[in-house]
Amino acid sequence: MINLIKVRHNNVVPTMALGVQQLKKDLDPKLDYKDLDDIHQFLDRFYMSRIGIRMLIGQHVAMHEPNPQPDRIGYIHTKMSPVEVARNASEDARSLCLHEYGSAPEVKVYGDPDFTFPYVPNHLHMMVFELVKNSLRAVEERFMDSDKIAPPIRIIVADGLEDVTIKISDEGGGIPRSGLPRIFTYLYSTAKNPLDERADLGTAEVSTMAGYGFGLPISRLYARYFGGDLQIISMEGYGTDAYLHLSRLGDSQEPLP
Repeated sequence: MINLIKVRHNNVVPTMALGVQQLKKDLDPKLDYKDLDDIHQFLDRFYMSRIGIRMLIGQHVAMHEPNPQPDRIGYIHTKMSPVEVARNASEDARSLCLHEYGSAPEVKVYGDPDFTFPYVPNHLHMMVFELVKNSLRAVEERFMDSDKIAPPIRIIVADGLEDVTIKISDEGGGIPRSGLPRIFTYLYSTAKNPLDERADLGTAEVSTMAGYGFGLPISRLYARYFGGDLQIISMEGYGTDAYLHLSRLGDSQEPLP
């Protein structure tokens, strides 16, 4: 029964995102998104409690699987290789980019492939996938009509005493400073509204390259859930660096609302 509940709610995030996009279509375009604090705070609370509930349900279901995988305690992989997860997530993002644009910049991963630490691979995969997807789109759109070869996206995994930090660097032209305060709001996306693009998006199962505007804020919630964080530093005219901090101390409490 618990597994059925878990599966039934798989599509909640994209469904909610579609609702937010419909709201965005009806809002006055001159409205400053920062004035909609109530909506952002509600969505932060909603998604954070959802992450907690799904962690509990997923952990319970995974603990009762008949053939447990080695080095796994439910959802938690005791010897997770961040380099390997980053490589898999970036390949997934590249295949989506290839499907969307017909080409995709190279992604280079730097770090010790033998380094492991306990974490939830699904969470890390989702965060790296979202960040790499943003970088791929920025680079692809910047160099689409250029004769130059699109520069690679670099992922660097650093093993610190307190944090494992993953830096994702691109040369996609960066974000203007005026846009930076808005990148973690749910109503901001530089891509076209997917509802304008496709009339058949009444179902939320379509994986689109961009446009829903929830990739960054939800990735930051996933990072903060285990005591980490996500920071975006941009150089307009050059590119963007995303710093994903993952706490490895194991003593953080759930930051539930």
